[in-house]
Amino acid sequence: MDTESIRQSLESNGLRFTPQRHCVMAFLMEHAGHPTAAEIFQAVNRLDPRSSRATTYNNLRDLVQAGLVREVAVEGRSARFDAKGMRHHHFICDRCGKVEDVDWYDVPKPASSSLGKRILRECELIVRGLCTGCAPAKGRRRMGVETE
Repeated sequence: MDTESIRQSLESNGLRFTPQRHCVMAFLMEHAGHPTAAEIFQAVNRLDPRSSRATTYNNLRDLVQAGLVREVAVEGRSARFDAKGMRHHHFICDRCGKVEDVDWYDVPKPASSSLGKRILRECELIVRGLCTGCAPAKGRRRMGVETE
């Protein structure tokens, strides 16, 4: 995503375009993984040493609230961030904490009676287990997954 596209995306979601916010978005758009806030700060700070940790964290919060970035909570570990390009679910490894994308499919909405007065925006899955690197070979075969 080029600078002008990032500018338009930010402004159309009510956010001011700043060099620091641009750096955060550009990094997330180019980064294939799911970096932590600390990793994002380190990358942004290398590009613009004037960018503080607080500014980076505040920009992440604003981007999440605007719906441009998704925060993936990983129990017992630092949250990870993902630019919202293609819709997808997440798989989180219980052992190493790796976060992987899982193809999107619609999740049935809960019955409105179970939500009370809450307003549902979206249903998203987080699948947990052992990634292929952490799962024992016997366990993968037993679960019907082919090993390479």
